[in-house]
Amino acid sequence: MPPKVKTTKEDIINVAVDIVRKSGEQGLNARNIAKVLECSTQPIFSNFSSMDQLRFAVIKRAEEIFKEYMERQVKTGEYPVYKASGMAYISFAKEEKELFRLLYMRDRSQEQIDEKTDIDFEMENIVYNNTGLEGENNKIFHLEMWAYVHGIAVMFATNYFNPQLELVSKMLTDSYQGLRKQYELEG
Repeated sequence: MPPKVKTTKEDIINVAVDIVRKSGEQGLNARNIAKVLECSTQPIFSNFSSMDQLRFAVIKRAEEIFKEYMERQVKTGEYPVYKASGMAYISFAKEEKELFRLLYMRDRSQEQIDEKTDIDFEMENIVYNNTGLEGENNKIFHLEMWAYVHGIAVMFATNYFNPQLELVSKMLTDSYQGLRKQYELEG
């Protein structure tokens, strides 16, 4: 008798991510995963105590995929780092619609959300280095730019808006320069 094929935690997460990519978060269930893995649901619940724990693992993997987008975009040197982060966010929404929705368009009312992330601090440092804005002005500048970038990304993720990335790049530059000018006038 051939040995049983062991289904690993990594296998389960990979399949779960693929299911989310194809069917959205609503497709994420033990039966769908087991079907793809050609096994029972037992290995899933041997590796994860609940579907919530598996969902959390999928979110973590999606965050890693997004981080790879960010790193690749910054490494190209095509845009300044701050703009590259926005372009990566928008490209992720365009190319990985369901993973973007899982990360950035889910209901978070039951989640504990950190007020500040490492990325927020990093981006605010980049804003300071490029604009000289400090304190509250720096935070608000970054918040306004992030809201603009997020809005464009959501339009891509929901198929509402699909311009060429060259136009998106111009839009981000225009917004950045407009905000910068506004803060210079106020200062």
